Amino acid sequence: MPFIFRFRRIPFIAAAVAVAIGVSLGQWQMRRAAEKQAIELKLSTREAASPVVLESAIEATDGIEYRRVIAKGEFVRDWPVYLDNRPYKGVAGFQLLMPLKIAGSDIHVLVARGWLPRDPANRAKLPSVATPGGPVEIQGVAKRSPGRLLQLGRAAKLQRGAIVQNLDIKEFAQASSLAMQPFIIEQSSNAQDALVRDWPRPSTGIDRHLGYAFQWYALAVMAGIFFVVTGIRRGTK
Repeated sequence: MPFIFRFRRIPFIAAAVAVAIGVSLGQWQMRRAAEKQAIELKLSTREAASPVVLESAIEATDGIEYRRVIAKGEFVRDWPVYLDNRPYKGVAGFQLLMPLKIAGSDIHVLVARGWLPRDPANRAKLPSVATPGGPVEIQGVAKRSPGRLLQLGRAAKLQRGAIVQNLDIKEFAQASSLAMQPFIIEQSSNAQDALVRDWPRPSTGIDRHLGYAFQWYALAVMAGIFFVVTGIRRGTK
């Protein structure tokens, strides 16, 4: 008995939608993987270059991003800011950011000094952190921003000692009345202050994106196969 294919509109529409979604999301994951591969290449190239010593000039973000930098100056100790919802190895905590006044200038650079745990009983209680007094030398990597998380509700007012979800350098400069470099430094040099400086690599997750892309493409293929197989019937009608 011959096989015939019976076209059915509703299953066809459902399969077409599933294929479109699978292909679209697969392509999106491939683009994310390509973006992170480009970041990894830039990281490898710029990390191998000599460190940039920050002085009084304002550096262009595109040219200095991911470069190793050295900044000498003094911390503005009365302007700490804490980034909330930054867990480390499953432990809730903050990232401590503080401006550094660059020696011999009126320019400041925001330094991500490190990670510290949150008090589980009182979220608003901040642990004491030792801040060096006098001139210091900070070594680290320049980043465009400290990263951005999904903001639920209205952002907290940016002020001294504020706990915020996200931080914009221009907003910080306006609130603090400090002239700022347009990037931050993720500090890598040790300062004997008990802060954790195990910064995530921005290119992490390339393999994960490729795996997700394969899953979405597989979904699209399976939707097409399912439509064809379920449309095949035995007989002449």
